[in-house]
Amino acid sequence: MEKLIAYCGLDCAHCGAYLAHKNDDQALREKTAAEWKVAHNFDFTPEMINCTGCKGTGVLIGHCSECEMRKCAMAKGIVNCGACEDFATCKNINEMMEMVPGVRENLGR
Repeated sequence: MEKLIAYCGLDCAHCGAYLAHKNDDQALREKTAAEWKVAHNFDFTPEMINCTGCKGTGVLIGHCSECEMRKCAMAKGIVNCGACEDFATCKNINEMMEMVPGVRENLGR
């Protein structure tokens, strides 16, 4: 599967919301909603599990539609946060890299 790297370095191609939307997979929506409900302590419903990807046009899942890193990268016209001149000192992206394995590597590509 090819990578679909978001501005923050997440790989949208592996996201349950992206895959459920792309494949119109109701079972995956239900599974992802149940997993995220526990992981994020938020009452996700299967109807919420749809996303076209951070860089796509259309539906974005919850936080991704409001993401400050996404807004910043779009305003700067950069491919992702790894291409930003403020990368080393950015609090948001550095916190993201600490929390999510693989983000640093994805941004370095």
